[in-house]
Amino acid sequence: MTRLAAIADRASLLSLKLLAALNVLFFILFFAIAFLLAGKAHAAAPVCTGSDMLAELQKNDPALLAKIEAEAKKTFNGEGLLWKLEKPGQKPSWLYGTMHVTDPRVTVLEPAAQKAFDGSHTLVIETTDVLDQQAMVAGLMRQPELMMFTDATTLPSLLSPEDAKIVNAALEARGIPPASVTKMKPWMLSAMVALPACELARKSGGAPILDILLAQQAKAAGKEVKGLESAADQLSAMASLPLEFHIKGLVETLKLGDRMDDVIETMVVLYQRGDTGMFWPLFRNALPSAAGDETSYAAFEEAMVTTRNKTMVERAEPLVGPGDAFMAVGALHLPGPDGLVELFRKAGYTVTVADR
Repeated sequence: MTRLAAIADRASLLSLKLLAALNVLFFILFFAIAFLLAGKAHAAAPVCTGSDMLAELQKNDPALLAKIEAEAKKTFNGEGLLWKLEKPGQKPSWLYGTMHVTDPRVTVLEPAAQKAFDGSHTLVIETTDVLDQQAMVAGLMRQPELMMFTDATTLPSLLSPEDAKIVNAALEARGIPPASVTKMKPWMLSAMVALPACELARKSGGAPILDILLAQQAKAAGKEVKGLESAADQLSAMASLPLEFHIKGLVETLKLGDRMDDVIETMVVLYQRGDTGMFWPLFRNALPSAAGDETSYAAFEEAMVTTRNKTMVERAEPLVGPGDAFMAVGALHLPGPDGLVELFRKAGYTVTVADR
């Protein structure tokens, strides 16, 4: 390969923007509600064509990949999906990271996790609202401002002419008439477009994500199923971020086009390896960001990661403390100094990785 071709390949790899990647990453590792709402989009093209960005980096920029891996190794609790939670005098409970897509590679528990799930009496998931979509939507309609502009504001009024052209063209390509979403809040629209066509096709065919599969299996086995958040809680966290952040994230996500498949394929690869500590370093190092994106990233992390993690641990303690509970939440909640693993330790639990 010529040097020029190698540079072109690397430029193609790094053509994703950080805020766009955050949008996609959030909806597949963090935000179970958004995936159900995404089912409203028109699905097509069931074949997934994503490429592993890690393999591309290994080929085109091994030094950058080594830098990312070194940063990932410094991440608190960045390896492992299954964690054992213990307190003296109590049976253990379990914490497991999930991925909110229907890819069959991530909708089956690994053997150690399956054994822990089978032996538990209670399942704890992010929200039980996902188990009854009609009831969830009805509940959200009581707070319409979380989903729609309830004043004179419209989505087009927040877009520059150039961005409006990008958004309209991308929506039309997905079979969504732009006129039908003019009053929709940008984070709701992002939920409809942040997943590739192949994932939407599986969803429209009835394929569930792992969290829902576990809830169905738990109910069939007579286990209790408890939730930590409501759909309104999750959307309120989104609404707490500046509107400009959401608009920019939406536009950049739509610009990704087919490269969204690459983001998801890479996340699946990392998830299968249990390398949760690689998620943030990969995107922060390998994807270019415009001036000011770092501030937006910090605000995103505080609102959508740190604050929610603290709330989750507070609400989970009465459920996992007595033991015999299996807690399954998006994998991005687990690692880091403010991740669930470390927060449970600070709450007095002995927490050890159980699938390594």
